[in-house]
Amino acid sequence: MRSFSSDREKHHYFNSLSEEQKYEAFCDILFDSEHVVFLGGAGVSTESGIPDFRSKNGLYKKRGKIFGRFKPEYLLSHECLKTQPEVFFDYYRKNLDARGAIPNEAHRILAEMESSRRLDGVITQNIDGLHQKAGSKNVQEIHGTIWKNHCVSCGEQFDENFVFDSPDPVPRCPKCGKTVRPDVTLYGEYLPQPAYSNAIDMIGSADCLIIGGTSLEVGSAAQLAHMFHGNHLVIINKGKTRMEGAADLVFHDSISKVLEKIR
Repeated sequence: MRSFSSDREKHHYFNSLSEEQKYEAFCDILFDSEHVVFLGGAGVSTESGIPDFRSKNGLYKKRGKIFGRFKPEYLLSHECLKTQPEVFFDYYRKNLDARGAIPNEAHRILAEMESSRRLDGVITQNIDGLHQKAGSKNVQEIHGTIWKNHCVSCGEQFDENFVFDSPDPVPRCPKCGKTVRPDVTLYGEYLPQPAYSNAIDMIGSADCLIIGGTSLEVGSAAQLAHMFHGNHLVIINKGKTRMEGAADLVFHDSISKVLEKIR
């Protein structure tokens, strides 16, 4: 990778590249970087058939008659879980059940990159567990996961099927009778520890950050992105993403397509 005398020269160089040259530069960046981290959002899983939230085909646009009277964020909020648990679990079961989803090429390539030590790990906003299904080991789930559940009172742990397959409108703990909820970070809740702390450490040691499948509209991911002070920032997203002005390379394409070219 060529060296630059100033940030201005670096910015001018990357902005002058053709599309094919951008892929070559991406390969050079990965070759020269010692600690590469991937920060991903919903766009990573859309090719696996899991809808995102804010696009025209996202969950927030398709609430239908049953949930249309509620604000989108409310349906996945701590307030909804606490005050209208029947509504919360009805929406959760109908829209967030990713048990049958299969990892796509982006998940698989990221797992291969970690296995070959070209990638330190993945920080994900997704709760579907597809990175782990694909073989990734170091995955920090900063918004939790659908694959674990717990009783809000006694703390008893339950698997993913307990909530999704429960015949009761609100799943109850067989030990104490209290609500069993998913280990998913809802609106109005703190991010899970130690996942977020681990993510901060990963960002702090990274010399290359790849941001993929996220517009960085959610504060948690945006905060992490702004913590990055390494050498190279690469953004891959079909739509516009915040911080594009600070990125070396920006690809407005599917993540799997871009990663396949630098495989």
